[in-house]
Amino acid sequence: MAKPSSGTVNPHSRTGVRIVVAGDQGTGKSSLIITAAADNFPVNVPPVLPPTRLPEDLYPDRVPITIIDTSSRAEDSDKVAEELQRADTVVLTYACDRPETLENLSIFWLPHLRKLEVKVPVIVVGCRLDLRDENQQVSLEQVMSPIMQQFREIETCIECSACRHIQVPEVFYYAQKAVLHPTAPLFDQESQTLKPRCVRALKRIFILCDHDRDGALSDAELNDFQVKCFNAPLQPSEIVGVKKVVQEKMSEGVNERGLTLTGFLFLHALFIEKGRLETTWTVLRKFGYNDDIKLADDLIPPVKRAPDQSVELTNDALDFLKAIFDAFDGDRDGMLRPRELEELFSTAPESPWIGIPYEDAAEKNAFGGLSLDAFLSEWALMTLLNPNFSVENLIYIGYPGDPSSAIRVTRRRRLDRKKQHSDRNVLQCFVFGPRKAGKSALLNSFIGRPYSESYNPTNEDRYGVNVVDISMENKKYVVLREIPGDGVRRLLSNKESLASCDIAVFVHDRSDESSWRTSSELLVEIASHGEDTGFEVPCLIVAAKDDLDSFPMAIQESTRVSQDMGVEAPIPISVKLGDFNGLFRKIVTAAEHPHLSIPETEAGRSRKQYHRLINRSLMAVSVGAAVVVVGLAAYRVYSARKNASG
Repeated sequence: MAKPSSGTVNPHSRTGVRIVVAGDQGTGKSSLIITAAADNFPVNVPPVLPPTRLPEDLYPDRVPITIIDTSSRAEDSDKVAEELQRADTVVLTYACDRPETLENLSIFWLPHLRKLEVKVPVIVVGCRLDLRDENQQVSLEQVMSPIMQQFREIETCIECSACRHIQVPEVFYYAQKAVLHPTAPLFDQESQTLKPRCVRALKRIFILCDHDRDGALSDAELNDFQVKCFNAPLQPSEIVGVKKVVQEKMSEGVNERGLTLTGFLFLHALFIEKGRLETTWTVLRKFGYNDDIKLADDLIPPVKRAPDQSVELTNDALDFLKAIFDAFDGDRDGMLRPRELEELFSTAPESPWIGIPYEDAAEKNAFGGLSLDAFLSEWALMTLLNPNFSVENLIYIGYPGDPSSAIRVTRRRRLDRKKQHSDRNVLQCFVFGPRKAGKSALLNSFIGRPYSESYNPTNEDRYGVNVVDISMENKKYVVLREIPGDGVRRLLSNKESLASCDIAVFVHDRSDESSWRTSSELLVEIASHGEDTGFEVPCLIVAAKDDLDSFPMAIQESTRVSQDMGVEAPIPISVKLGDFNGLFRKIVTAAEHPHLSIPETEAGRSRKQYHRLINRSLMAVSVGAAVVVVGLAAYRVYSARKNASG
């Protein structure tokens, strides 16, 4: 594998690199900049230079460079800080003939950058090399090694002389290179190894180039890879040379079929160690990766949808995921264990289901394994909550089709109500209720968790997803979203908060009158919000803890409220006894018929009656106006006939 061609016209997404030069007074900042730009050492140097542009064709990447000089005066410190915070990379200067300026880098400048939270590569430059005392010759590595150990943000150290034109262009070449081909995302300087995200990206690239899927890059595949990335073929002798270099270091890097993944990764580590980061970056960018070693945004199709539309995976995507599940279920037990799941996502930057909200959202077995239904449920949840992220991860694991063919945008919920039917495959159910009503227990049971008497309050929204089978042909993915009691106000602060809800469930502890009262108040609050915003949702009332005695007047109260608001009578369940009274199927049925089970408040009913009255009045006026018009027309006809006969 060769270095990228120098004739390439800006292969980067960057339109320019902004380099800020800072350091102690008299360390040669301005002289360095003028000499780089004009190729002449200045006789008279102004205190601070205006922004300076270097010629675009000065370096192979052909990315415009703007150099910002900074003042060393204390009164200009705020302006210097502002410039440093806008930098793509920082050049810190010291004078080779003044050791105290070198010490000041670690005493002041480098800590100052950290304090300002300037998280960009730093190039340390020793200027005025020609003035250093010949009796004090010390190697640059010896001087800088302790500082670089302490400050990992230092990318490169170099010494130069503007007066003698020694290594001046190299200073800004390294500065530009640190931005366009940064070390930090690729390589861990401390352990001297490729970083995990880099390894995962290179593994995906290797698999994409291994066309015959035999676990090695043949000579032909290696040559195709070279042409794709660098627009130049490899000669047979070069291929032999590459494999020889690998084989001398590690026997497992090459086998009878060609270059293995181990060998491929070794080559890239070798390039980076030798300072040829541009080689690895060229490969990554050719396969669509950005500076964070994630797929560039323009490779992920944008998803446009109204607030009351959702996004689901298509049958093509589901068929692909079923095949992937089978391919990675190594022991053929119908479950993906954590190790198998990690291998499945080993070509993504990291497993997407680590942490909230996915980690504990689906049903798992005792070993933490996912069944096919649970695996597809996780994908359904991810596509619902973050469709772009879902498509991105489909691409990482090898989805072969056009990414836009993996998802579909559903019909608007408002239209579903008019059509009196929803054809969604993924239904989102908001679960409301006061503390200790049994919301979390309901979610836990839905995803196969055992019942527990201990109470752990939920403080943030929590998700549970599973498959609900209505019939052989009708299988739905249901997402339960638990809304904590103190999260309702936050939810309703957004006008469109109910737009993404297919159905709402209101849980109360049927043995506790105050729990019922709070839950019914929540029902009225949600119904009112739906009426006010136009995003009404079907609602069900759930009487949890049916194993306990209900509070007095429970039946009369709940019957009255359900009748007044036009919803089903409360559904009694007992999570403790495992009796759910068909609740999950009832949730699906209510969501599939979104024109039913919509609660109506007193205010909403009055508003409808008012609108009905207005419409009737307008109708009466319209009919009256029509009669008058007909009457006038008839009078005109009568008059015309009378005049004609006269």
